[in-house]
Amino acid sequence: MRTEAATLPGNPERPNEDWVATALPAYGGGGTVVVLDGVTPPAGDDGCVHDVPWFTARLGGALTELSASRTDMTLSGILALAIRRTADGHRETCDLSHVRTPQATVAMARWDADRVEHLVLSDAALLLEAPDGSVRAVLDDRLDRVPDEIRRSLAATDRLRNQEGGFFTAAADPDVARRAVTGTTPRAAVRAVAALTDGATRWVDLFAEGDWADCCGVLREEGPRGLLTRVRARETADAAAGGMPRRKTHDDATAAYAVL
Repeated sequence: MRTEAATLPGNPERPNEDWVATALPAYGGGGTVVVLDGVTPPAGDDGCVHDVPWFTARLGGALTELSASRTDMTLSGILALAIRRTADGHRETCDLSHVRTPQATVAMARWDADRVEHLVLSDAALLLEAPDGSVRAVLDDRLDRVPDEIRRSLAATDRLRNQEGGFFTAAADPDVARRAVTGTTPRAAVRAVAALTDGATRWVDLFAEGDWADCCGVLREEGPRGLLTRVRARETADAAAGGMPRRKTHDDATAAYAVL
């Protein structure tokens, strides 16, 4: 069993708002992978005195500790408890009812001798690679279903944020944990797990350099750093060629890969 992880900031002059952690407890032959992608708010407009990296570090730290130690809890239960703990850490100083209070997307996997559990909330991705090389992508596509004309408007997008008929992120309300995409797969049916932020999934879903199985192949042969290097090269080439204009030429990008 081995795990690898890598992360790159979208802009070296700005803090990386992603979070990644892996844990291999000394007992039970299991492990856990946690990847978060912090949601960047408009400057100074989120009702919080803390920045997004503060939030992702605390939420990610709680998720990592709980998923490794509380094997009696489901991943959705762990996410709810981690959100509550994080909210309690700044409830007295910040307006947690603000629609843009610090928040993040989540991709998690946890495994033991018998099964692999997964959880995805918002536009992160979790890949389950079978022994025969086939790959199942676990995705939460609710944000993708929001029409482009709405997503171009911050105010219109905010009206759908953490609302029925819209999309959900991990912010201050533990109840969103039950909205996550979750499931369990027999351990024997999974040889590797990958968790990616949308900055890393660009290799597949934006630039179409390969499918999810190809993405796992890159992770297996070149590691997470190799995938992120490929993404950066493709972003740079696309911008130089005058490709589709995007809000961010480079996004924070994070990948974790675990061979079970």
